Amino acid sequence: MASALTREQVATIKATVPVLAQYGETITRKFYHDMLETHPELKNIFNNTHQATGHQARALAGALYAYASNIDALGNLSPALELICAKHASLYIQPNQYGIVGTHLLETLKAVLGDAATPEIMSAWGAAYWQLANIMIGKEAGLYEAAGTWNDWKDFKIAKKEKESEEITSFYLQPVDSNLKLPLFKPGQYISVNIFVDELYGGVWQARQYSLSDAPGKDYLRISVKREDGVEIGDLKSKTHPGYISNILHKKKSEGDVVRVSHPFGDFFFEETEEDKDSPVVLISAGVGLTCLTSILNSLVDEDSIRPLTWINVARNTRVRAFKLHVDNLAARNKNLHAVYFSSNPSKEEVQGEHYDIQGRLDLDKISSEELFTNNDKAQYFVCGPEQFMLATEAKLKAFGIRSERVHVELFGTGGVPRV
Repeated sequence: MASALTREQVATIKATVPVLAQYGETITRKFYHDMLETHPELKNIFNNTHQATGHQARALAGALYAYASNIDALGNLSPALELICAKHASLYIQPNQYGIVGTHLLETLKAVLGDAATPEIMSAWGAAYWQLANIMIGKEAGLYEAAGTWNDWKDFKIAKKEKESEEITSFYLQPVDSNLKLPLFKPGQYISVNIFVDELYGGVWQARQYSLSDAPGKDYLRISVKREDGVEIGDLKSKTHPGYISNILHKKKSEGDVVRVSHPFGDFFFEETEEDKDSPVVLISAGVGLTCLTSILNSLVDEDSIRPLTWINVARNTRVRAFKLHVDNLAARNKNLHAVYFSSNPSKEEVQGEHYDIQGRLDLDKISSEELFTNNDKAQYFVCGPEQFMLATEAKLKAFGIRSERVHVELFGTGGVPRV
């Protein structure tokens, strides 16, 4: 266990912030290259696409810069650490792997900086790395403990595949081990799905996080996965496409096939409290971002919640919009639920007022304050979709005077720090 940093070490780390701004990506690109060459088994953990595109290196460079910048105010990083540690837990990252990462990160830092990597700088960064690593190891140990005996990948059978739209298909996953009790996860959380990909590196496991799209308490875990166009399984150019693994699920995995699944994790979720059982909930999504919000909606309906609920969804058109019939049926049976649909590019066959309500991208100014509950200081807002959509929606809600603690945004990232 590393001791706390000295004042001198904190000052040294702060002094390296300009260096990280200039050379951060150079350091992290070389770090990943050298570490994966030395430890090819780690290719089973790291996202092949993010490695190939440099996204992982950029994310780590951003994380190192944020850490160095906040070395004397680590509380600023708490939200980002919660996100990263939840993702690490869903990949079953182990303490010994922090040792491998630390060794290669410090070696790379020294190699890139050359003579500028003085003993004082290397000592300070060694202490700083283990300060952060020990915080994360502790947080992840707590997550593993909470997961109980489900502490490694479990085999799940695809019990059913169900098409929800032209792009999105639901996968109903049931444990192969009939004795495995499914946890009462928090609505909004995700699982990692781990698939062996024989055409990458001669065969590696690749994991992706998918939000659970139904309420807890079922005899299955359901994910609803978007298929990206233009991906050909096995094609060299497609192997680094962000939708490669999701296309394997769509095109190669059938009912009865087995995939490996993690325990549910995630720091984005709805949780009932006694103080606000009657307060409104607004669920705002774009595209496949509706999956985790469907879990929240289904959970509230299953509990016969009397909360006022507003469902706001943006899609290009009806063909690619998932769960509309499901949500409409819920709204017909639950007078506390109101749905608003935006279509950014409706087809000629679609009828406004039937297939969608408002044409165009999301515009919260076109939704009444009664539907948004902007005058209710207890309303909760959950937002999920593309990153810029979420950040813009969050900013708009704050402009309405809604406090930041009432706006919940799902930012997956790749382990970087989206904002501090």
